[in-house]
Amino acid sequence: MRALDKLVAEIHACRACDLPHDPRPVVWVHPDAQILIAGQAPGRRVHETGIPWNDASGDRLRAWLHMDRDAFYDKTKIAVAALGFCFPGTVKGADLPPRRECAPLWRPRLLPLLQNVRLTLLVGTYAQRYHLGAAVKRTLGETVGAWRDYPPEVMPLPHPSWRNSAWLKRNPWFEADVLPELRRRVSLALR
Repeated sequence: MRALDKLVAEIHACRACDLPHDPRPVVWVHPDAQILIAGQAPGRRVHETGIPWNDASGDRLRAWLHMDRDAFYDKTKIAVAALGFCFPGTVKGADLPPRRECAPLWRPRLLPLLQNVRLTLLVGTYAQRYHLGAAVKRTLGETVGAWRDYPPEVMPLPHPSWRNSAWLKRNPWFEADVLPELRRRVSLALR
């Protein structure tokens, strides 16, 4: 636990990139966590509160997982470590991609300390590209649609943002096929 606490303190003190606002790295981890949620980067509301997935996207993600806030925010069960720990800012109302400096700087040191993770949820294209490498498909839809092709301890998901509502409507197989399997895997990982 001390190594993880030390690393989290380093992450919280990180000033490696030039942001348009004061940095506030958000990382939510515990060495006992069985599920890792790897997203892209905190949004504005998460930046303001310091609580991961504390927004409408988090509400949708928790609904997908069939989890209430208490279960979701139990660090001994759920770890949250995005590709970028700080809110990257916005352009034309959309969040910028995660900063390129963050993942190579912190993930190689952080992920080995999360030794009890049984299931990693890859939320969005950035997390899928990083974790799946050459196995990622051409599009997010193809990657999520190929969920059966990946190891059972990895599950690619679309981002639960309201911006993806049209994608979810165009791809009803996600709700019909992927969500039941997601919930099954979450249940198994938390046993």
